[in-house]
Order: sequence, then structure tokens, then C-alpha cells
Amino acid sequence: MMLDIEIRIADKKDAELIATVSRETFYDTYAAENTEANMAKFLEEQFSKTMLIEEVGAIGNSFFLAYIDGVLAGYLKLKEAIHPQIVGSTAIEISRIYVCKPFIGKAVGKALMQTAVNFARSHQKNWIWLIAWKENKRALAFYQKNGFEIFAESIFVLGDDHQNDWVLKKRIE
Repeated sequence: MMLDIEIRIADKKDAELIATVSRETFYDTYAAENTEANMAKFLEEQFSKTMLIEEVGAIGNSFFLAYIDGVLAGYLKLKEAIHPQIVGSTAIEISRIYVCKPFIGKAVGKALMQTAVNFARSHQKNWIWLIAWKENKRALAFYQKNGFEIFAESIFVLGDDHQNDWVLKKRIE
């Protein structure tokens, strides 16, 4: 049975909800593979609720919320950003694509990804790109299944831990 996923653009009134779900989904996704100290430090210093609230409505950011039966199932953050290795093209970054734990495997990620591609296409972007932790095999498989290819590496600092990430891109036709 296919669930009905409703996606809508978020605005400032959704900022606190987005901040809360950002922290919850980040923790759910990465806590098991990282120390409690590094998770706490990252959430406090780089992913605070106040910082996340300020992102919503900021110039260059677009947020989309996915709902199933009126319950928030996940969200997407797009950011106007060109990667230095995507030269001579227009691009947009998928800064976050998070699905709430109870909705993983229910096509929410797929719907949010299609929203990102549609947004990129409607804004005349040639590329869409993102950064993913090398250890997040499920996410990497999802991105590659959706046509993304690895083209660079990046470092992500989580607390005191410097982690290796892949940078992936997809051409928008």
C-alpha cells in the first residue's frame, strides 16, 4: 500500500518544528556511531536549536516539510550554494534530507528527493549536489540509486572528530 505523502514549503512559523526534528533525526542517525561527548558538543556548538531556527527563512535557504496523515515524516533543506568543483554551471545543494525514524522505508526520502530535483529544474540549475558521511551506507545507496555520483571528498567535524565525507552530484536534465 502506497502512503499519501504531502509536501509543502516551510516558512518562519515552521522554524521551531524544523529545529526540533533536525536535532532528533541527526541524533537518531549518527549517535550509535559516535561518542556521546562528540554528539553533545556538535549539537550544542554547531546544531543548536537557535541556529537552526535562524536558518528558516534566511536568504538562499528553502525548506520543504513532508507529512503522512498529518504527521511530520521528514524535511528537505536546499541551499543556494555552488561547489568549487562544479565549475561553469548553476547548482543547488541538498543541505539536509532527513526522514523521521518511524517513516524510514516509506518513500518519504524518495518524495523529498523528487521535490529537490523539481525545485532545481524549475530554478534552472544544471546540478544538484550534497555531502554524505562515508560510513552512512544506507544514505549513500539511496543517493546513488537516485542518480548521484561521487566526485569529491570533504571533512566534517562532529565534536572533536574529523570525519570523511563524500561529495555527490547529479546532473539536472
